[in-house]
Formats: sequence, C-alpha cells, structure tokens
Amino acid sequence: MLTPFGSTRRTRVEAAGDSNLLALVESCAPVVTVVGKSWDLHVTRVLETSLDENLNMVRDSVRFLRGKGKRVFFDAEHFFDGFRANPRYAVEVVLAAAEAGAEHIVLCDTNGGTLPEEVARIVSAVKYDTGARLGIHTHNDTDTAVASALAAVRAGATQVQGTINGYGERCGNANLISVAAAMSLKMGIRSLSDAQLGNLTQVSRYVAEIANIPHAPSQPYVGASAFAHKGGLHVAAVAKVKESYEHIRPELVGNANRVLVSELSGRGNILRKVQDLGLGVTLTPDQAAKLLERVKELESRGFQYEGAEASFDLLVRRSLPGYEAPFVLARTAVSSGQWVRAKKQALGKAEITVEVGGKKVSSSAAGNGPVNALDTALRQALVQSYPALSAVRLTDYKVRVVDERHGTAAVVRVLIESTDGERTWRTVGASANIIEASWMALADSLEWAIRA
Repeated sequence: MLTPFGSTRRTRVEAAGDSNLLALVESCAPVVTVVGKSWDLHVTRVLETSLDENLNMVRDSVRFLRGKGKRVFFDAEHFFDGFRANPRYAVEVVLAAAEAGAEHIVLCDTNGGTLPEEVARIVSAVKYDTGARLGIHTHNDTDTAVASALAAVRAGATQVQGTINGYGERCGNANLISVAAAMSLKMGIRSLSDAQLGNLTQVSRYVAEIANIPHAPSQPYVGASAFAHKGGLHVAAVAKVKESYEHIRPELVGNANRVLVSELSGRGNILRKVQDLGLGVTLTPDQAAKLLERVKELESRGFQYEGAEASFDLLVRRSLPGYEAPFVLARTAVSSGQWVRAKKQALGKAEITVEVGGKKVSSSAAGNGPVNALDTALRQALVQSYPALSAVRLTDYKVRVVDERHGTAAVVRVLIESTDGERTWRTVGASANIIEASWMALADSLEWAIRA
C-alpha cells in the first residue's frame, strides 16, 4: 500500500486551507502520514511558534484528515531528543495526535543518536503514560537502527518504519529486511509468511538493482557472504552439521551457504566448492591438493577468489585433463590517447589477435579508455564464433591496490561483474600492469560465458 507523506498545517493557517493537507486529501490513498514537531527546541526556534500552537497544529491536522475519511499515522519528529529535553511536552504531542484520531503515533529518532536501551525505556514509558498505539522510526547514525527498532517492538511498538536494505539519508534507516527476519525468526513475531520470508533475499537484491547500488555481500541474512564459510575447520564442521556455523538455515530467507576458497582453505573447501559448481567431476585427493597449492600461489600474487567464483570455476576446469580453452590470446597492443576535455573522456585504442578453433582472428577498437577499448575489441573478435556473447555486458569494474606500499608500482586486482540478462558472474585478474590485470578478468568473463 502506498502512503502519501506530508506535514501538519502551517502556523496561523486553517487546516482546511493548507495546501499540503489538501494534497493529502486529494490523493487516492486510504492511509496518510503526517509529520509534526515533538521537540520544544524545534517548535520555538525552527518553527518559531509557541508550544500550544504546535499542539493545535497537530490536533487540527489529524482531525481534518480523519474528517475526510483518511486513516492517519502521525510521525512525532525528533521524539527521543524531545523526550530527553522536555518529556512532559513530548508526551503531550503524542496525546494530541492520539486524541485527534491518529491510528499510530510513530516515535522518530530523527537524528539517529539514541541507543537501543534508551529507545526501549522511552517507548515503554510513553506506552504506559498514553496507552497509544506506537510505531518506531530509527536512523542508523550510531549503527544501531535495527537494534533500536527491535528494542522498541519489545517495549510495545506495533509498527516499524524503515527502508529495504537500510537505504536513506546520512547513514541510512532501519533495514526492514533485517527487522522482518529478526522478528519472524528470532522474536516469534510472524510479521511475514514463510513464503514471504523466503523471498527476502530476492527482494533485497531486486531493490539494490533498481537503485543501481551494488548489493552489499556482508548484509545480514541476505548478503552473498552472510552464510559463507572460509576456514577449513568451519567448512569441515558445516559439512557434518550445518547449524554448527549458521545461526539460521539460509534457505528460510531465500539465501544459500557458500564455501570460499582462499589462503585459509583446506582440501575440504576445494572438494566442496567443486561439488557446488556442478562440474560433474570428482577430484582425487592429490588433484585437490595440487589445486589448493595453485590457489594459494595465485593469491600470493594478488588474486582473490572469494568474490570471483567464475574465475575459480575456470581454474578447476583448466586443471582437468583434456580441457581446451575456447580462445587464446596471440597478440595485443593497447594504447591510451589524450584526455578530451570537451567530452570529458580519455580515449583508448586496442588491437588484438586471438586464436579461435585453430584460426587467427584480429580486431581493433576505440573506447572510453584502454580497458573499454580492449573489451570491445575482444568481443568483436569472438562474437562470430560465439554469438551468445553479444548478450554479455559488464555491470561492474573495480580496481584494488593489493599492497599500497609500492605506490604506482603496486600489484592491482581487477574484479569484473558480468551478466547475460539471466546469470551474473564475477572474475578476477591481478598484475602490476592494470591493462594485463583487466585482460585476465575480461578473458575469464567471456570464457566462462562460453563454457558454463
């Protein structure tokens, strides 16, 4: 349900003549939300009106909207700061809204500076003093927005405001994904059905895609790393008893556990990872040991496979007898042109020759920088042999300095994310030469698309 949002009437203006309230009335939404001041500091120094007039503004606005058939939620802005400064007045604002017919009075920690214990204490006190139906609205400026929202629910709040993935101004808002999961799975409050709960990961990633913000792998419950296991002891334990290193079954929120391959890995990680990839092969202990040594050797040179599982997939395939690469680089020449100030771009040019099916294919391309030119040239050389590559596009390109102590001579790690519209995969390259590192990640991306 969409809910329009507006403020109480302006000072010295009748509710029936306030343009903001009239816009709320004209909306088709059956529920509206109005925000009003509950901190005396804001009333006297920001609104520059009296405490009594502010109470009248709250009453008039809620009554007017209720008289027009609207259900009203009232957001008591800066409530927790206001309660600390003048608890009697803050409670009077809540009572004014409740008596005028507000369905819920939402206590807002607008500055995000209140810690969970204090949130719980104040919510409990307001609930006791007013008997009103309360909601909670927290910001994440102290990194406790979710904890404070849950504490408020424990103390009697029955409505939670927040955002998907915690997106919001400054440090963000309470993450509704985490709040809903915790309430359902930890607190015994069934805010979602089992089916809805199982869609949390999909919803979280969909909103991130729409917002054009990379989905945080470390996000609780739904992040790619939320149920990822790295150390060999962890993996061995999870293989025997899943819950030994998982606080919930990841499937409950639509996620899945993952085994990471890194310098902390043991042979068990390698064997489990190969099984998860579904390659249809079984490595011998000796093959797993050799592959593990290869991974560690590459990671010592700057590679990292935790976020580049497509590159690890290819590493496994290449270690198996009889694997043939779909293309091999024979020659490349990449150059950077001048910075074009008018177009705000750096021109680049790439010329490559690759061997495909025993034949040499050459291609050249210009681009917005040398990496873009290299990507374009490689696709041009391969698309005739592999038409499906025309659907592949890069969605993310990241460069990380592996050891900043070496300055501009440092090894860099390039991570690339690609998609064909149905699948998304990540590849890695590492070198002291950023063009070479980019080539490695690009080549892996297209080779995986061909072979997977």
